[in-house]
Amino acid sequence: MFEQLEEINTPPEPFEFYTAGDLWTDEHTSKQMLKFHLDGETDASSRNAAFIEHSVDWITSHFNVGGGKKVADFGCGPGLYTVRLARRHAEVTGIDFSKRSIQYAREVAAREGLSIQYINRNYLDFDTNNRFHLIMMIMCDFCALSPGQRRTMLANFHMLLEPGGSVLLDVYSLTAFGEREEKAVFEADLLNGFWSPNKYYGFLNTFKYEKEKVVLDKYTLIEAGRTRTIYNWFQHFSPEDLEMEFEQCGFAVEDFYSDVAGTPFTPVSKEFAVVAKKL
Repeated sequence: MFEQLEEINTPPEPFEFYTAGDLWTDEHTSKQMLKFHLDGETDASSRNAAFIEHSVDWITSHFNVGGGKKVADFGCGPGLYTVRLARRHAEVTGIDFSKRSIQYAREVAAREGLSIQYINRNYLDFDTNNRFHLIMMIMCDFCALSPGQRRTMLANFHMLLEPGGSVLLDVYSLTAFGEREEKAVFEADLLNGFWSPNKYYGFLNTFKYEKEKVVLDKYTLIEAGRTRTIYNWFQHFSPEDLEMEFEQCGFAVEDFYSDVAGTPFTPVSKEFAVVAKKL
């Protein structure tokens, strides 16, 4: 038991483990995530509905989205952005790890008579012969990827874009990093049963990596028949560091904003968005 507690409370190397599949494909947690996605009043898994409407209005205007424009949403969830963009006559593709979210998105598109291509796949493995005018990755998904995964992702974006095509994504800022604190929490049924329908005990260990500007929320979940660990990584960026990553993959950064609704950039924002163009 002592050795197990030592392991629980020991930080791994940054991005040493990748467990996204356990979060998005597990039968119970994927159901919980979809519920949060569809709660239009909160910013839990998706941003609130009013913000999304404002964001889609800005995206439509800024990128001239309409008929003939091909848009890909990486990490589309249940289609909160894809449906709204398809209503504006864009040709939309949504990619997501969660089978449950993709199924819901397909049902919504069918009810509305919208022609949206949904692909249930880890977007790190996504490939297609289609080429897009705009690629989006919203809700700071980019921050969950290791440096190597981010390079792979940006290289794929570059390949999948039409000449002169754009990327829109958002990230956590250094302001947000400064506000995070290390902690250790132990609770029965941690997060009110989010992790399992069965009785469990949960440890949450938050570790900060000052040099790398990374935060890890490490969940150790102990049930009667199994123990598992979920690693939620959060890379935090300065605009300069993010711009360097884009430039190394063949992009020119056009502008930074405080969010994906086009709010003017300020250094104190906890998140910020980038628009980059394929060279």
